[in-house]
Amino acid sequence: MQMQAARIHAFNEPLQIDEVPVPEAGPNQVLLKVAAAGMCRSDYQLLDGYFREGLPVELPFIPGHEVAGYIAALGGEVPDSAGLSEGDLVVVDAQWGDGTCRQCHEGNQQLCSGGQLAGFGPNGGFAEYMLAPYNHVISVADQSNARPDYLAPLTDAGITPYRGMKKLRDAGKLGPGRTVVVNGIGGLGSYGVQYARLLGGGATVLGFARSDEKLSVAKENGAHHTVNVRDKAVDDVQNELEDLTGGRTVDAVLDCAGSPESLGLAAAILATEGALCQVGLMGQRVELPLFPFVSGEKSYFGSFWGNYNDLQEVLTLAGQGLIKHNVVPVKLGDVNENLEALGRGDIVGRAVIVFD
Repeated sequence: MQMQAARIHAFNEPLQIDEVPVPEAGPNQVLLKVAAAGMCRSDYQLLDGYFREGLPVELPFIPGHEVAGYIAALGGEVPDSAGLSEGDLVVVDAQWGDGTCRQCHEGNQQLCSGGQLAGFGPNGGFAEYMLAPYNHVISVADQSNARPDYLAPLTDAGITPYRGMKKLRDAGKLGPGRTVVVNGIGGLGSYGVQYARLLGGGATVLGFARSDEKLSVAKENGAHHTVNVRDKAVDDVQNELEDLTGGRTVDAVLDCAGSPESLGLAAAILATEGALCQVGLMGQRVELPLFPFVSGEKSYFGSFWGNYNDLQEVLTLAGQGLIKHNVVPVKLGDVNENLEALGRGDIVGRAVIVFD
């Protein structure tokens, strides 16, 4: 049996829609009929070679790491205790660690140096079918109203800012009388604002973005205030901060952009003992002012993706109706033009490939 798949044949060239064989499930795998696959800016970066050194891949291959679908077949050694059945709606936990390192034993398989990331080597979800290890799919068959196009983005865009916001909370930077900024209201930031409200313990939440359209999403998703930072000097942003909150600095920043401009702004507005948590990956380097960070005892956290438990928590919040979704449905045949739009920052919310 054949399937359609969008594959990378060469870096800096458009994906090709190919007819390829449907893969067969190995003993400990499940075959998924993909229902929805989120489109991440990292897919655009993967195509332009951003990850060429850190995540080398063998071409051609199928990207797509945010996946929801239905179980089409189970491998012969998938145990009954897994609780999986053909026809179940599942999401893919895309971080497949080697199971032997300290990070894996701690439950952080996304940090495993010997592991694999689906869609960054192993074929991903920009195809009608996909393979995954049975212990890296999570059934949501008990959520009667679950929509695949809403579920798929939760596996990255949903858990990445969630893990980052938990780090800010656990570091004691949120709570009453404190201010947190979510910088970059795209696929990640639209969720990040919501987590700032859910986990913030009463903190004042601001959304920073470079377009009023994206700031409208931040406001709809719970931001108390918003600031359009396009072409504004730090003093101008701080003047707006002071008008909105009474202060020129903030206690915490979740940066979902990762550009030199966003990092520079975050560092400049961070209060004494403040914390910056970085999840965006638009740039190549982090440069922070040394003396202000040391003398002000400020903190910088890197936060990568999320683990299995993070995903379970986010899925539970979504199942309880506590998460809003900003999804832009697209077709597989339109994948390239939407990747280009992602690269330009034109997508408001999360673009999701929806299969019939």
